[in-house]
Amino acid sequence: VQLQASGGGLVQAGRSLTLSCAASGPTFSNYVMGWFRQAPGKEREFVAAISRSGHATRYADSLKGRFTISRDNAKSTVHLQMNTLEPEDTAVYYCAADRSSGGYYYYTGGSTSDFGSWGQGTQVTVSS
Repeated sequence: VQLQASGGGLVQAGRSLTLSCAASGPTFSNYVMGWFRQAPGKEREFVAAISRSGHATRYADSLKGRFTISRDNAKSTVHLQMNTLEPEDTAVYYCAADRSSGGYYYYTGGSTSDFGSWGQGTQVTVSS
């Protein structure tokens, strides 16, 4: 599956931003989808994941409550709604797909290494 992330930009702290990721190729609903981010000088970290059906989601503990992941299987897209952004959220955000074994409704993916397909990333910069 090929992934194209978009929606990044420069935003003031406290504001919101929504990232989108469009997928093309094999059946989108076969994949658990996730968002990751990498800040300068830091390792890539998990942000959120959503099951194949969209019924279940998983978030990094530090982001729970501010970020919301969603997907539209009919449009082969996954979104990340980011609210109350902080300068610490500045990073390149990547969408990724996981086709490892797991249920359709509630499996939200494995480790980062299970996400085998990655988009090119979109830059989010939050100014204070």
